[in-house]
Amino acid sequence: MAESLAKIAARKKIKYFLISFVDLFGVLRAKLVPAQAIAEMQKNGAGFAGFATYLDMSPADSDMLAIPDPKSLIQLPWKPEVGWLASDLYMDGKIVDQCPRVILKKQIKKLSDKKMIMQSGVECEFFLLNEEGDEVGDKFDTSAKPCYEQNTLMRRYDVIKEICDSMIKLGWKPYQNDHEDANGQFEMNWHYSDCLTTADRHVFFKFMVKSIAEKYGLRATFMAKPFPNLTGNGCHAHVSLWDKQKKKNLFEDENDELGLSKLGYSFIGGMMKSADCFSAIFNPSINSYNRIGASNTLSGATWSPSTVTYTGNNRTHMIRIPDSGRFEVRHADGSANPYLLQAGLIALGLDGINNNRKPGKRLDINMYTQGHKVKRVKKLPTNLNDAIKLFHQSEVAKKSFSPSVVSKFVKLKKRELKEFSSQLEEDAYDWQRNNAIDC
Repeated sequence: MAESLAKIAARKKIKYFLISFVDLFGVLRAKLVPAQAIAEMQKNGAGFAGFATYLDMSPADSDMLAIPDPKSLIQLPWKPEVGWLASDLYMDGKIVDQCPRVILKKQIKKLSDKKMIMQSGVECEFFLLNEEGDEVGDKFDTSAKPCYEQNTLMRRYDVIKEICDSMIKLGWKPYQNDHEDANGQFEMNWHYSDCLTTADRHVFFKFMVKSIAEKYGLRATFMAKPFPNLTGNGCHAHVSLWDKQKKKNLFEDENDELGLSKLGYSFIGGMMKSADCFSAIFNPSINSYNRIGASNTLSGATWSPSTVTYTGNNRTHMIRIPDSGRFEVRHADGSANPYLLQAGLIALGLDGINNNRKPGKRLDINMYTQGHKVKRVKKLPTNLNDAIKLFHQSEVAKKSFSPSVVSKFVKLKKRELKEFSSQLEEDAYDWQRNNAIDC
C-alpha cells in the first residue's frame, strides 16, 4: 500500500501539494491541492481537461485524472509548506497511453522482465537571462570563451548556491556547478539514479531553476538554441544497465579496451541503428535544429553532434565512452521531454540488445574537422519536419511506444509545424523563443 499523503503532510507540515504531470511537449502542468483534500486526490486523482494541454484529446473527452505517486514527493526547499508530486494519468478508469511518465514506465517494465534496470544521469544546461528573456542577464558576461570563467560564475553565486543547496537538502548528491560555453549559460550536475527517479528529478530541476531564478529578477530557459551566435543547451544523458538489485553494472567489462561489455555495445548498436529516427524525441522542437549541425558559435564550436557516430573519450561524436561501465549520449537538447528522453534511450537500447545489433567501427577522430572524410556515415535530421517523418515511419518507435502513441505525437508535432510555417520569415527566431518548450 502506498503511504498516506495525508499522514505525510501532517508529519512534514505540508500545507499544499502540487499534483503535476508533463504533457507530450514536455510542459509541466499542475493543480494546487490543500493538504486537507489530498486523501481524496490520492485515491481518485486531480481532474484536468486533456485538450487544454499538449495531448491528443478533444473538448468532448472525459476528465483526465492525475493520480499522484507518493514515492515522487519533493518538498519545495524554497517553500517547504508545498509538496510536489509526479503523477500518472487515467481516463475512464484506464491508464492514458500517451502520458509520458506512463510511456517510460512501460519501457522500464520491459527491462524489468529481463531482470535489468537502467541507471542514468542528465546534464541540464540552461541560460540565465533578463526578465524579458531576450538578453543574457549578466551584462558583464561578454567573453568569446566564457566556459568555466570563475568571476562570471561567482557573479551568479547567490542563484547557483541556492539551487545547489536545494539539491543537497533533497539528497540528490550534487557534485559540481559551472559556467558553460555560452554567455549566460550554466550547468549543474547531480548523482545518477534509476531512470524514473532521474526523469522525475529532471522535471523538478527545470521547475526549481526557473522558480529560484525569478527570485533574483532573472529568467531561466532550457531552450535548445536561444541565440544564433551562442552554444545551445544540451541535455547529455549518461547511461548504464544494472541487474535488478543494483549490485552489478552490466555494462562493465575490465577486459574491453574502453571497459564496456558486449551488452553495452549492443545497446549502442541500437542507438546507431535508429538514433536519427528518434530525433523527434531527443530534439523535439523547431528550435532544436538550430543547434544540430549549426555553424561555429562565438566560442568556436557547437558542442552538438550532427552525425550518428560513437567513440571513446571524445566530445565531437553523438556517443562517447568516457570511462568503463557507461556511455554518454550527446544527442538530446534542453527541450527534450524528461520522460520521453529516458523512454527513448531504453527503446533503442532494447532494440539493440534483442537483435544483437553491432555498433560498427568506432571512430577516433575529430568529427568537427575530419568528419567530412568519413564515407557512408548516417546523419541526424536537420529540421523537425524530417525528424517527424522518420519517427512516424520507424518500426522501432511503433513497437516500443505503440502505433497509437506515435500517431498522437506526430499529429501534435505536425500541428506545431503548421503554426510555425504561418509566421513571417523575419519573425521566425522570435517565434521560436516565444513558443519554445519550457522557455
